[in-house]
Amino acid sequence: MKQLVNAGHMSTANNWSERRELLLKKATVHTRLQTLIEGAKANELSLAVFKPARITGFIWEEEEREWDASKLAEMRNRANQGEMFAEENWRQTFNVIPKLPYSFSFRFADADGRESEMQVLDWEAGALFWNCLHRHGNEKTALEKVRAKYLDEFSRTDLHFFLGTTQQFHFVAPNPWVIIGVFPIPPERQMDLL
Repeated sequence: MKQLVNAGHMSTANNWSERRELLLKKATVHTRLQTLIEGAKANELSLAVFKPARITGFIWEEEEREWDASKLAEMRNRANQGEMFAEENWRQTFNVIPKLPYSFSFRFADADGRESEMQVLDWEAGALFWNCLHRHGNEKTALEKVRAKYLDEFSRTDLHFFLGTTQQFHFVAPNPWVIIGVFPIPPERQMDLL
């Protein structure tokens, strides 16, 4: 059996063949959103790999710019309470990070033509926004750079989503799924398939 991971590193050689093998050949790749929604409602699925048929947009919405004060106070209180058998060193370096002032979402169609909008909770989208804001100095440019990466650049790949459900909306939302990661894999070339 071929070893997939070599010394803790998964190569992108051979058109990402190791990553394709692990993430797209060993896992079920879903193409129909209704199947995922039904699986979540039946409490059978909470994580999935999804391949959209077509990307139709990438949007952002402005959010509150500050963390909820009561939730922040609760979190700080919990962080300050020691636990008898737990590792405590992290408490010395605990800091609250700035709140991302925008939420990001993909608009797409699935294999049945069903059009949807799904929020992206992948930390990389937020990190890209902060890096672009730091580099360019204004939010409008930073947002356009995030859109260029996620819509323009990723649309030229064999884009897959890693989806998860959130406990808060798992049973009550019409669609409880959110995008927790993106996998913008290079498209397979015909010569790679031989």
